[in-house]
Amino acid sequence: MPITKQELEDTIKAAFPNAEIKSVDTAGDNDHWSVEVADSAFAGKSRLEQHRMVQAAVAAKNIHALQIKTVTI
Repeated sequence: MPITKQELEDTIKAAFPNAEIKSVDTAGDNDHWSVEVADSAFAGKSRLEQHRMVQAAVAAKNIHALQIKTVTI
């Protein structure tokens, strides 16, 4: 089941309240997303750990494809 941009960003924001989030629906179907999440919670973590944190935040959502970019601020 597709997820709207707002729902995706709200879900990530729930896990990372201070994050700056940019999301793009890459296929125009609300099922293929690219997100950039910038947050201080990523400090000291490897890129893999950062991506797993984002994946954990959206795990309950049914997203077919999710490209993740994380930035430490």
